Amino acid sequence: MAGMADKFSRLAALRPARPSATRAEKAALRAPDQEDALGQLLGAGVAKNHFGEHLAIRNWYSTPEYIEPSTIAVELLSRMRDESLSRKTRAALENPSKWLFLDTETTGLAGGTGTYAFLVGVAWWDAGGLQVEQFFMRDFTEEYSMLQELAARVAERPVLLTFNGKSFDWPLLENRFTMTRAIAAPKLAAHLDLLHPARALWKLRLGTVRLVELERHVLDAPRLGWRREDDVESALIPQYYFDYLRGGSARPLAGIVKHNQMDLRGLAALFCRINTLLSDLSCNAGEVESLDLFGLSRFLQRRGDAGRAHTACAQALAIGLPADVRPKAQRELALMAKRRGEHERAAVIWQEMVADSQDGVRACEQLAIYYERHAKDFRRAMEFAQLALGKLRRERGLLQRLLRDPYAGARRARLEQRFRHRIARLEKKTARSSPARCGGAPEAAAPKASRALW
Repeated sequence: MAGMADKFSRLAALRPARPSATRAEKAALRAPDQEDALGQLLGAGVAKNHFGEHLAIRNWYSTPEYIEPSTIAVELLSRMRDESLSRKTRAALENPSKWLFLDTETTGLAGGTGTYAFLVGVAWWDAGGLQVEQFFMRDFTEEYSMLQELAARVAERPVLLTFNGKSFDWPLLENRFTMTRAIAAPKLAAHLDLLHPARALWKLRLGTVRLVELERHVLDAPRLGWRREDDVESALIPQYYFDYLRGGSARPLAGIVKHNQMDLRGLAALFCRINTLLSDLSCNAGEVESLDLFGLSRFLQRRGDAGRAHTACAQALAIGLPADVRPKAQRELALMAKRRGEHERAAVIWQEMVADSQDGVRACEQLAIYYERHAKDFRRAMEFAQLALGKLRRERGLLQRLLRDPYAGARRARLEQRFRHRIARLEKKTARSSPARCGGAPEAAAPKASRALW
């Protein structure tokens, strides 16, 4: 029965997302005039409303394919510090028919009242694929007409999904709506910016989370049949538009429209990839890079899913991490194990990190805490505290590190004082516990295993 239900859900995804009556509400397009070379070049129609005209380009793409959003992914992506906002976002994201992907091409990146969005692209799931609609203003006088059409689309689908849209695209558009004094900015039910989860998941491996790089290394664009070989550089887009307004060639604008289309498709595919990665870690772990698993672990930890964060971190270490990242993963895995109450497991990980140049002192401190509070082996705890103190004293002469951080010396002095207090306390505990444990006999030697560590 479950298999049959899955088949029906996939068939349901192939239905048009909106009834045909709603489709008729869009502005009717007329073919561009013979004099309108730009409209013909872009394959656009001319849309008209009571504010005037603008160009509209409408296309449907079979890829990326629609996938049902996972309840787990929606829950994780909705979590914020404000619990009421989290509930509102989660409720809005549960209905994909209300989603609207959005991306803009602008006359500059500075924002402010002098920056225009001359091309606004929107997309939504429809008939199992992606419907893309783009609004282009041939001149600044067509801005009102374009914004009016955009407001209608957002009102119809008020759940916005963008890439850096919370910081740039949507504030810019809200400003443009305000500047018109005639068209109210539509109210959003929710706004999900995919830049933030993408940065958490993939920046560690890629070093950058530009959408083009994510398409190449995460979304497998060639398999989807996407090509960006002749793509327009983002930095040149404003200049191409200004050149056109001054009477220059319109041909580069076709590349800008295609660039915007690819960004919208990439944005939709990026959500699908994030959804898959977050939905079921056990099924996806074998297909994920170790650095991505570690990034996923950190993301899950910040979103409060400690159990799956622990699993992802352990899998990343098992697969193998670069030498400069492995200690960080070990440290976080040990801390997660400690929070879960798995003190022995955490101690095993700290033991592996004792010789590490960066985290050796912290590992020794954690082991001293473990043997004092949980294993009740005060002698072993004192050995680790003494080892940490010795490491700190050897580091005291490293002037280069002190020059980089003028406060490092003071922090190290406080840490040394803390270890001296710990050693003094453990010496007293050891003296009190030895007669009881050894029946009045002289103090027993430290276990051979502990001496073998050094």
